[in-house]
Amino acid sequence: MPDSGPSAAGRPVPKTAELCEILVACLKALAEAGEPEAACKLAGRACAALRKEDRAQWSRFNALLHRLSPMTGSHPG
Repeated sequence: MPDSGPSAAGRPVPKTAELCEILVACLKALAEAGEPEAACKLAGRACAALRKEDRAQWSRFNALLHRLSPMTGSHPG
């Protein structure tokens, strides 16, 4: 069985959650290292990629985007 993509039941393979956890940690570190805009752009791409496939993981990246956006100095309006 491949390490990515949906399982036979249509749910994401557990590796997706683990990889998302790693990516969230990396994006937080990137923002803390002075690159919040880059972190937000990447989190946005992750949101777009996960939106239809895995709403739980999408929600994690969406929440991260909302936490990081104030660090960029630009606020949605």
